[in-house]
Amino acid sequence: MKLADFVIRDSIIVDLQATGKEEAIREMVGSLHKAGHLAAGDVESVIRAILGREELGSTGIGMGVAVPHTRHPTLTRLIGTVALSRRGVNFAALDGEPVNIFFLLVSPQNQPGDHLRALENISRHLKDERFVSFLRQARTRQDVIDVLEEADQNSP
Repeated sequence: MKLADFVIRDSIIVDLQATGKEEAIREMVGSLHKAGHLAAGDVESVIRAILGREELGSTGIGMGVAVPHTRHPTLTRLIGTVALSRRGVNFAALDGEPVNIFFLLVSPQNQPGDHLRALENISRHLKDERFVSFLRQARTRQDVIDVLEEADQNSP
């Protein structure tokens, strides 16, 4: 599975305005809706599902990175977005640091394998210091797309 298989290009945010967890999740889910990949009637329930997942434990994995995710019954395919925050978001990350790189993932409830493969793919890339460094330097949506495409080409 490649990042390009689920990251919705038109939903990528390069200057996330949110400063708190719920606000950040709302902004990212809203971008999936604006890009035409999430119905207006599903936005609130997807936000609630992601916030519910966050209550189980923060998806802020440390080093300025978070991977908020959930499964949702109305989706027919795995979708995700990338968001970059210039000032950082208080996301209750495991290391207590603000988060500035987000990968948000929403998948159908009946495809747990795809959900896990996508999380595995994201976490593998996030362990690559070059990948994270290039994402931090990205200033435009195309910059982010270029970083993701390069990561996909270098994946097994």
